[in-house]
Amino acid sequence: MANRKIVILGGGTAGWMAANLMARSWLDKNIQITLVESPDIGIIGVGEGSTPQFKSFMDFIDVPESEWMPACDATYKNGIRFIDWSTRAGFESYFHPFPAQPDDYSAPAFFHNSYVRRKAIEVDGHPDPFFLATYLAEHAKAPIAAESFPFEINYGYHFDSGKLGLFLAEKAKQFGVTHVSATVQQVRQAVNGDIAALVTDSGQEIAGDIFIDCSGFAGFLHQQTLGVEFESFSNNLFNDSAVVLATEQGAVISSETQSVARKFGWSWHIPLTSRIGNGYVYASQYCNADQAETELRAALGLLDSPVEARHLKMKVGQVKHHWYKNCLAIGLSQGFIEPLEATALHIVQETVQSFIECYQDGQFTDRLQQKHNQSLNERYQAIRDYIVAHYRVNSRTDTQYWLDNANNNQLSRSLYDVLQVWVSGKNLSDELDRQDIDKYYPSVSWHCLLAGYGIYPEQSQLIKGNELANRYDVNKIKEYIRRCGLNFLDHRAQLSMLVNKQK
Repeated sequence: MANRKIVILGGGTAGWMAANLMARSWLDKNIQITLVESPDIGIIGVGEGSTPQFKSFMDFIDVPESEWMPACDATYKNGIRFIDWSTRAGFESYFHPFPAQPDDYSAPAFFHNSYVRRKAIEVDGHPDPFFLATYLAEHAKAPIAAESFPFEINYGYHFDSGKLGLFLAEKAKQFGVTHVSATVQQVRQAVNGDIAALVTDSGQEIAGDIFIDCSGFAGFLHQQTLGVEFESFSNNLFNDSAVVLATEQGAVISSETQSVARKFGWSWHIPLTSRIGNGYVYASQYCNADQAETELRAALGLLDSPVEARHLKMKVGQVKHHWYKNCLAIGLSQGFIEPLEATALHIVQETVQSFIECYQDGQFTDRLQQKHNQSLNERYQAIRDYIVAHYRVNSRTDTQYWLDNANNNQLSRSLYDVLQVWVSGKNLSDELDRQDIDKYYPSVSWHCLLAGYGIYPEQSQLIKGNELANRYDVNKIKEYIRRCGLNFLDHRAQLSMLVNKQK
């Protein structure tokens, strides 16, 4: 194939992930990759968590956990604990677990019970007793099993995003990526509107065939230069701001993210080896920055603390064309769905992998550009709907923010149908199959969300079930989960083993 030059504008986690994936995928191709990064622009780093897919990224670039996790203050993540999103008795919190092979035995009981409970029959319909990851998180265990327990366990990570960006930069350079530290002041375009070159503050021209926009919310190439329209999700995702504070790590290192509903949004609490990352995501139309910071400080016991808070603005939505002309948007420049389910790096990875496949299958032309864009649009819409559901089904009445979320009817047809199937007592898995959206969030995730909020008939309406309704013994399932959990180490101990292994 002919020589190709790919130029990435912007570093951070998104830029360096893209550089690593492309360089590793095209090691045997005549493709030069250059990343241009301004030394004056900081990394936003909203959210410091991942989904299980991130492990496949690290495996692909051949980096073991013992190498990158200690370098990035990383910890293991079994899933997310949601607290105070629901006011229904017995459902004040629930856990969204990452799947594990041992769940193949216990998950059918949860699906059965949640279905029966929606028929107003009294069975345990809460998701927490049925999943191994939930048990591991409750007991601060790492999701790494002993060799005598040879079952697949999916898990994510928590990490310092700044340190991760620096780590990935060094890896990309080892793959032959050229790093240029400079500020881009001008973009030179070809006659047909394509981007021809980036012009730096020193006057250097960096030409390329494909340009990757990782310039953050500014969208310097995609939106500012090429004029690609941005589609806001503000009509059903109200949050647009965040305030961030760090606290000290304790003796026990948690293996879960916590998401706690607050008056005007929610706060995350993410355990790293060096600290706990805390942030409050809120809607500025209901609450100003000072109010949000005060509420977060009060929750953390830091009202009189000199620790400085960092305030951020978020632009929630997506560009209408992720790949336009010869420019691909990645990371915050392509869009952002608030960090409730830690999907930011997942979308980065999916975007880059889709581009690599479409660019290569299209003989390194834009022939399959539309396929890429359709795939990303569908993914964004599906993730948005799952996030919106968290707000739409809430039962809080303490502020107008939560009332407006619960009464918001700006829902997609897809989400409307999912919610209708649930409340009408029909088979939710069948509906997800019909819409072909379980590839984004599987049936177990939707069940955990809706069951975890207690979206069931009122307790006073429940009737006793027959033998068929009570076919599963929840106590036996809890004991099965507990016995499985004995094969896993304490989280802090597992992290110490990683450090020792690296030494």
